[in-house]
Amino acid sequence: MITPQGTDWLQTPVVELDRLFEESSARIVAKLDQLQVAGSTKERTAAFLLDGAEADGRLSAGGTVVESSSGNLGIALARHCSLRGYRFIAVVDDNANPAAIKMMRAFGADVEHVHPADGNLLAARRRRVQELLAHVPGAVTTDQYGSAHNPAAHASSTMPEFLAAAGELDTLFVATSTTGTLVGCQRYVREHHLPTRLIAVDAAGSVLFGGTAAPRKLPGLGAGILPALHDHAAPDQVVSVAEPDMVWGCRRLARTEGLLAGASTGAIVAALAGHLARGGAADGERIGLLVHDSGVPYLETVYDDEWVSLTYPHQAAAALDSSAPLPPSSAARAAG
Repeated sequence: MITPQGTDWLQTPVVELDRLFEESSARIVAKLDQLQVAGSTKERTAAFLLDGAEADGRLSAGGTVVESSSGNLGIALARHCSLRGYRFIAVVDDNANPAAIKMMRAFGADVEHVHPADGNLLAARRRRVQELLAHVPGAVTTDQYGSAHNPAAHASSTMPEFLAAAGELDTLFVATSTTGTLVGCQRYVREHHLPTRLIAVDAAGSVLFGGTAAPRKLPGLGAGILPALHDHAAPDQVVSVAEPDMVWGCRRLARTEGLLAGASTGAIVAALAGHLARGGAADGERIGLLVHDSGVPYLETVYDDEWVSLTYPHQAAAALDSSAPLPPSSAARAAG
């Protein structure tokens, strides 16, 4: 097998989105990390987490890796563990997309489900990880929630790649869950004294950045407990996005730019729509966004009209109308 050197093998294209919000004078560019081999930016995270565990001496040939995942990291770790000869156990919850679970298993992962009575999915997944570590001989966790190797992936590859292709950015929208991507981008921006303004996009119902916990149906964005990396996150602004708005954002991106992305990217599109509508963008502002993952695992949820109508009955009509200038929540605020 040819072993990749450096991070060149992780590079993905940067494209201009000139159809997404045609009326805006802002220049909007996107880094297409849904084109990673594993289908998301977690390809970067998985590689760096495993490299770190090997370098630290915690993980050796034939070892077992255990990690909590809402989907994307599980897919990427399953792929990389298969390549490196490790057993991988993914701990998931009922919000994980069925397609994502099938992809993990296709790469050889063992998948454990948790069904918490209290509804705190992330806390339950992390408890199960600790139980498995105690019972599986020699097992280690890559700890995406606290490992410094998580943000290092984005400080070392995502941001330098993005800026090399797009030039200087005035504003960058980043979806948050572990906050690893945000912290890595933040580190690069501030170490290089760049003027880029960082906007963290969170899910309504997430406890990140002072949010209040509430039930959520879509995986990959937000958190039910504060991850350790959150202590290092200091974005310039935080935008909380409701799930029907994420649906609108995904469909808007698909219908205008032909890009099929996951819910976290839909949240970014919705947050950007509000930013532009409120006059947040200066004339000619250069705005960057990360397309964090593919929309393929969401075909049975976000892109399924019946699922959307049953899950969000009061907001479904607005969420499904990708031609509307604003997502449901922003449209309601504007009307009010």
